[in-house]
Amino acid sequence: MKIRWRKWLLGTMALGAVCIATLAIAVSYNSPCGSAPPLTGGETMQAVVYRCYGPVDVLKLETIAKPVPAEDQVLVRVHAASLNPLDKHYMHGRPYIARLSSGFFTPTSIGMGTDFAGTVAAVGGKVTRFQIGDRVFGAADGAFGEYIVRRAEGAIAAIPEGLDFEQAAAMPVAAVTALQALRDKANVKPGQTVLINGAAGGVGSFAVQIAKLLGAHVTGVCSTRNVELVRSLGADQVIDYTNSDFTQGDARYDVIVDMVGNHSMKSLTNVMTPDGALVLVGSVEKNDWTAGLDRMFVTFLTSMTISQRIEGLLASIDGPDLATLAEWAASGQLRAPIDTRYSLAQTVDAMTHLETGRARGKIMITIAE
Repeated sequence: MKIRWRKWLLGTMALGAVCIATLAIAVSYNSPCGSAPPLTGGETMQAVVYRCYGPVDVLKLETIAKPVPAEDQVLVRVHAASLNPLDKHYMHGRPYIARLSSGFFTPTSIGMGTDFAGTVAAVGGKVTRFQIGDRVFGAADGAFGEYIVRRAEGAIAAIPEGLDFEQAAAMPVAAVTALQALRDKANVKPGQTVLINGAAGGVGSFAVQIAKLLGAHVTGVCSTRNVELVRSLGADQVIDYTNSDFTQGDARYDVIVDMVGNHSMKSLTNVMTPDGALVLVGSVEKNDWTAGLDRMFVTFLTSMTISQRIEGLLASIDGPDLATLAEWAASGQLRAPIDTRYSLAQTVDAMTHLETGRARGKIMITIAE
């Protein structure tokens, strides 16, 4: 009986290992890029698409069918779009766990880009929130194209007077992430001390400003070349990480928002106040398989032994938060530092620049004047 039981156990383990290996191979497999199907009439537009996963050369500027809004959607003529690290993850199809939603072997949606700003060109029959000609911005699949459709009650908001298309297009993913990290996860209060690790990036540059708007004393951490930029955004103190390690200093922070992930949990919590909050936004986790799960496990174990809160964040973009950000930006209290501008035809160059990780602020795509 013992021998049979052992054989059954070994057989089950072997079968499990084969299943896991098969799933791993399947999930990580990249199908060849397919050709664009022939157009069958109707209106067309130019858009950057990707028909397979891979490096930047999978991005192609193609002529595709112009979308038609459904009853609850608006059609937007895109004037400007911006890049986010999220876009490169979709392009590569990594971490592989993301393919559970984006498609196993090839992307289920070929549109590239998320952040957009433009003018409403058409509205569905049930839409009352927007009219043709309204200036709007938000988040939608396929922002790197001349037109996109977006549900009128979704992640879209009006652009107020005093705010241009470029500044509006720079905000959706990065600024909403910064807002929800500080307001919702950290519950920042006036007078608190907040440290932003990665203060010159897309999310970080907004986080510095929003923390100030919430009444905090803000310390930004960045490289030497970005010190003046971060200071210009309103940081009360700027730490150049090439010269100083903030985890080795005497200062203690009520809130740390970490976009970089280059310090251990212990070193971060050691420089926090006893009831402080650490918000983890993204990660430098390079493992395509774990997708940061090991860091999540360490976070869970650490949180059980300390008094501080550790919060992860996956931002949810909605109209009210976009409207809040737009009002701040229109009044001059919030601005997006622009790193570089590219045309739609130069999107490959823009993505190549994004992948260097050296952008200061936002990388923009200008689509229509």
